[in-house]
Amino acid sequence: MSADVELDRITVRFGQFTAVSEASLKIAGGEFFSFLGPSGCGKTTILRTVSGFLDPSEGAVRIAGKDMTGIGANKRPTALIFQNLALFPLMTVAENITYGLRVRGMNKTDRRRRAEDLLNLIALPRQGDKLVSELSGGQKQRVAIARALAVEPQVLLLDEPLSALDLKLRQHMRNELRAIQQRVGITFIYITHDQGEALTMSDLIAVMNQGIIEQVADGRTVYDAPGTAFVASFVGENNPFPGRIIKADKAGAVVETAFGPLRGRNPQNLKAGAPAILFVRPESLKLGKGEKDTTITSSVLNVAFEGNASHVFLKGAGKKDITLTVGRLESAKLPEQGITAAVSYDADLGLVLPEGKLARE
Repeated sequence: MSADVELDRITVRFGQFTAVSEASLKIAGGEFFSFLGPSGCGKTTILRTVSGFLDPSEGAVRIAGKDMTGIGANKRPTALIFQNLALFPLMTVAENITYGLRVRGMNKTDRRRRAEDLLNLIALPRQGDKLVSELSGGQKQRVAIARALAVEPQVLLLDEPLSALDLKLRQHMRNELRAIQQRVGITFIYITHDQGEALTMSDLIAVMNQGIIEQVADGRTVYDAPGTAFVASFVGENNPFPGRIIKADKAGAVVETAFGPLRGRNPQNLKAGAPAILFVRPESLKLGKGEKDTTITSSVLNVAFEGNASHVFLKGAGKKDITLTVGRLESAKLPEQGITAAVSYDADLGLVLPEGKLARE
């Protein structure tokens, strides 16, 4: 059984510091929902507020339509998986999984049966008698999930649970987590600063910055149609070209930049004269000239080979270089370091957004 979760203008303050400011959204029951953002953006604060470990300074949390104000963490229909997993090293796998059931008074036979069911669910059959120390990192991760599911929560909260794993295992566990969530059908609320995790697993993503929810959308929309300059620069690689709009029409907008006028689509219908940033993703750039208002010319700083692709770095107008991603089949066309090269893009792959703070500024 799953439950929807609603944040109604949640604000959380610690003294004079506001960690979360007027956050409002609704997470549907059975959804895999991720909060994505840099460290310190407020995403873990929201998770702890939903779980009941923190009280909001203003606003309310509702789970299955019920206001959670005054209801402690142990009384909410939620379970929380911590970043360090918090497994008990001197207990067996089965004892770890059923610890919450033992506290609730379930008898040993029923606890063992429940442990075996959950071990099958997480693809660790007949592993209940092992000690936690005998498990790999990925297996420990799955045991932590099983322990949380044992108490049959309506909402499972996960606080960066894959951050301690190496890259290959992290990528494998993304698929495992998503598959488990789809099998059990309960609401997952996932906290991460890793864009790959959020884009791979989530039904919807809330991108946060300095306590503010900047955009809520599915992964493809967040990547292809970011709503703010921060989202565009935080989710994936992007090349920003700041300037001022000199022309806007049905075909898009032209921004006067340090590289001359550059065109892109204009979904927010910005008007001529408005300060703006044109964004073009590295994979949208191609070597060679295109139309006059979609061509950028600059000196090549470096060419980096990364196996299936190469990255060409050109001198930008500010601190950030311009990055172009070239596929393996096009590698014969790569320019040499030090020359002046032209790169271009299709106008509909450029995106014009209002001026705003970029990620990592």
